[in-house]
Amino acid sequence: MATPHVNTNPRQIRLLDAVRARGSMTVEQLAEMLGVTLQTVRRDVQRLAEAQLLARFHGGVRMPGSTIENIAHRQREALNAEGKARIARAVAAQVPNDCSLILNIGTTTEAIAKALLQHRGLRVITNNLNVATILSANPGCEVIVAGGAVRARDLGIIGEAAVDFIRQFRVDIALIGISGIESDGTLRDFDYREVKVAQTIIRQAREVWLAADGSKFNRPAMVELATLSQIDRLFTDVVPPDPFPALLADAQVRWDTARA
Repeated sequence: MATPHVNTNPRQIRLLDAVRARGSMTVEQLAEMLGVTLQTVRRDVQRLAEAQLLARFHGGVRMPGSTIENIAHRQREALNAEGKARIARAVAAQVPNDCSLILNIGTTTEAIAKALLQHRGLRVITNNLNVATILSANPGCEVIVAGGAVRARDLGIIGEAAVDFIRQFRVDIALIGISGIESDGTLRDFDYREVKVAQTIIRQAREVWLAADGSKFNRPAMVELATLSQIDRLFTDVVPPDPFPALLADAQVRWDTARA
């Protein structure tokens, strides 16, 4: 059965972040933290549980996943879809025609691919079959797909063959998504094989642009992919919470907030 589409609002993102940080919370704790009524929290929980972003138990909620495994692709598509679309439009507005790109695995990079359908003269390398399928509809775009093992759950291409393939190229811009940005400035993901490919993508790009919606700040994941100092630009849909503005300034990362 398909996961319901849900556009999470800022309060619901805060709710998800709080539950993710603590593992589980009661409805009363959430209402007090958010400064809203129990009825409002229950409505939010109901909506997020229907989208399979939270798991309910008597009197409270917990995350369906963990720091060692990402949530499913359809669930990630549903999580803050509106924010990801805004990020995608902001990124696409900055990508010039007639340039070379690498897009990695992730639902945010897939949203960016959709926003690039009117661009001309692009040469795009990707280890994401969803991105390749989307951009193959653009006659002004040449799509080059990395070789390697296909991960069935999200059609990402991972492994040493993909690493070796990407090492052949040097592109203008790498557009990367991430599972989490921790408060020490590390960018993290769940699958070390995916991380190896993403690290190679960063090394093979003249500029690295990170696209991350508000749910990614302070989200834990097991494997370190990079640090903010390796990023040139960050595109997000919210004002980053503390301590991220200071970290971005220290790392000299240009930060763009995509407005509605």
